[in-house]
Parts: sequence; C-alpha cells; structure tokens
Amino acid sequence: MLKIGIDAMGGDFAPEAAVKGAVMALDAIGEDSRIVLFGDEKRIREVLDAEGCPAERFDIVATTEVIEMGDHPAKAFQTKADSSITVGFGYLAKGAIDGFASAGSTGAMMVGSMYAVKPIEGVIRPTITSLVPTVAGRPALLLDVGLNVDCKPEVLAQYGLIGSFYAESVLHIEHPRVALLNIGEEDTKGNAQTKAVYELLKADERINFVGNVEGMHIFSGKVADVIICDGFVGNIALKMAEGLYRINKALGGDNAFWEAMNYENVGGTPVLGVNAPVVIGHGGSTPKAIRSMILSTEQVIRAGLTTRLQRAFRN
Repeated sequence: MLKIGIDAMGGDFAPEAAVKGAVMALDAIGEDSRIVLFGDEKRIREVLDAEGCPAERFDIVATTEVIEMGDHPAKAFQTKADSSITVGFGYLAKGAIDGFASAGSTGAMMVGSMYAVKPIEGVIRPTITSLVPTVAGRPALLLDVGLNVDCKPEVLAQYGLIGSFYAESVLHIEHPRVALLNIGEEDTKGNAQTKAVYELLKADERINFVGNVEGMHIFSGKVADVIICDGFVGNIALKMAEGLYRINKALGGDNAFWEAMNYENVGGTPVLGVNAPVVIGHGGSTPKAIRSMILSTEQVIRAGLTTRLQRAFRN
C-alpha cells in the first residue's frame, strides 16, 4: 500500500480546504494508494461528516499543534513536537508514509526536509522546482524557483542533473534538453556565474545540455525541457507568470495554455535532492489545489525519483 501523507492543518483555509481536497482526490488516486491525514482529529472528522465521506476511507494521525505561518520555522519545528508538520516528517523519516505534502509553512517544510529526511548524500543543496506550461503542449521544468537565491556554479550544475532525472522519471521525457537561463544564447553571454555553469553543464555527459536560453523561450517548449537558474531569477520569473495569469484571467482570456498557469492545477512544488518525496503547496490552496497537490505527490512517489537520484549521486 502506497501511503500519501497530507498536512490537514496546512494552508490559509485549513483544515476545511485540505480535507475537502483529500476527499476530491479519493477517486483519482490509485487503488493501492491511501491518504494519511495529520492534524486535529475532531476537526478533520467534522469536515468529513459535512462532506458525507466516511472517515474510514482515510488514515488519521491525531496531532494537537499547528506551525503557523508567522512562527519561526526551525524553532517551531522543534518546540511544537506534536504539530502536524513535525509528526508528518517523523512518519516520513521512518518510512511509515511514502511522501508528505503540505500547504502550510514553507520554512517548516524545508526544515523538515533538511533535518528530518535530510539531503541525499552528494547533493550540495536541494532545490525546489516548478512546472511551467509551454505552447508546445508539454510542460517545462524551471529550477530553482526560490529556495537558493545565491548559488555557486557547482550547485547549478547539479540542478541540471536533478532536473534531468525529474523530467525523465516524472514527465516521461526521453533525453530531456537542459538549458541555462541567460541574457543571450551565445556561450560567451552572461555573468561570471552563468559562464562557469555553462562549462560545467557542457562537460557532464549525463546531461543533454543544449546551451543558453533566453527568457522569451521559457514558455515555448521548442528549445528546452529543463531550464536552470538560481532561486532569485527563478522566483521572479515564476511570480511574473503568476501575475500575468491573473491579469489575463481578469481580462477574460481563457485557453488551455493560460489555465495551465493556474496554481490550482499544479498543486505544489516538489523539494528535489532530499531522501524522500516532499511537496510544498501554495498557502492559499483551495480544495482543488489540494487535490492536485496530492496527485502530484503520488506521481513523484510512483516515479521512484528519490531512488534514482540516490543512485546517481552515489556513483
């Protein structure tokens, strides 16, 4: 049985949104999958009753504390030992669940990723990534999108390998094209960082490196499947796309490309480079977004991405 751990107390509208999203996901997950809800059991059962869903369809792990958005992440993770996030990571670390997702405190989720399940040996710094839609019809992978705003060239070069394995395992793209986000396509373009990263990516035979890519090509899908940048640049690009989606929606634009930018359809951001599947959802997640987050977590678990990355960095 594959067990998907969900923080029922995470997000601006918890536990209602989290539990309703879990109910919505029941008919979409595999028959051999089971959702495990961590949180206030009384409140979880109340929402399930209101939804007309038997509590027996879930595993419920009762917790008594919540790490709030305003809490200091590291301190709260330690002092709130019975919080839904801390307990969830405890289950993940001992293998009682196969993956863990939350729309709660991003900082606390990263603390759990770094200190409970820990980075894969050989990974300099884990990363968070986001799928971006393309006009070519299949998504591209952008990483990093906000975790590491200052990156050494060696870190970014590792992102090329991590992104390649994600694209192959989860997106089922053979020989994914990896590009470096830069201010020009020529190999002489960029600052000292990108020039150094270019050489490292070009030298790694495990990576199908296709060179530099400019910002105009992020959403084209014609040049690259995996786009590498530091978290500062990636977060700006991602937030700009989110802003354009909202503007387009407000102006009445509606098509498959723009709708793919809706965070509700993406669900969450996986943490790559740690020893277990971890997915971080949007703080304002709706039930629909929680459903997507659960399905994304299941997808990452089934892809065996963690094991593939562990093998890659062991060699």
